[in-house]
Amino acid sequence: MGEATARRGHRERQDALSGDMRFTVTRTLSKDQQARRERLIDSARELALEGGYAAVTMHDVADRAGVARATVYRYFATKDHLLTEVAAAWAHRAIDDIGAVEIGETPLERLTALLERIVYVAAAEPTLTSAIIQAVTSDDSSVDDPRTVLFLFLRDRLSTAIGDPVPERDDVEIVLGHVLLSALVSLASLRQPADEVAAMVRTAGRLVLAGALAATTAP
Repeated sequence: MGEATARRGHRERQDALSGDMRFTVTRTLSKDQQARRERLIDSARELALEGGYAAVTMHDVADRAGVARATVYRYFATKDHLLTEVAAAWAHRAIDDIGAVEIGETPLERLTALLERIVYVAAAEPTLTSAIIQAVTSDDSSVDDPRTVLFLFLRDRLSTAIGDPVPERDDVEIVLGHVLLSALVSLASLRQPADEVAAMVRTAGRLVLAGALAATTAP
């Protein structure tokens, strides 16, 4: 999920997330255009919830959003591009609604609260989760930029949850990002029970943090 780009550091991460336009948009949009874009994302999300990846077509998204079909392509190059933006909106809602990073007094408690929150939200909407995972892992080149922004957003939240300084912080965030992706694939594609996946992310978080912190005491 864009590891090379993700390594550019905290400054670019904040640049990618700053301002009103948090997702992949290369031009300034008017209020009406932004509202139309969000309506398209919401329509795609509704279709994915109802019927999964196959149910999302640019034709049906346009009809549900009440816009001309050509309008969809002014904002999103492909279906996978659109669904990756759906994934970004989903991630913001899943994480920001409860302030998961404030739960717990230790880095491990905060981290596992965040990871478990994402797992259980994803498990509650398996059809949507399956659709956005299929899009986010696509080799469609139009997905590259929005996927990187999504990954940087998740890294930023993981970093905030950890809080305390740890050695090799960038590597820790990247590994945890892959743990999270694996967890979502386990839910969406392998149909593993949510409690098992939650236990897996708890264990992974504990081991990754323990390994990083052990580096501070290594001779």
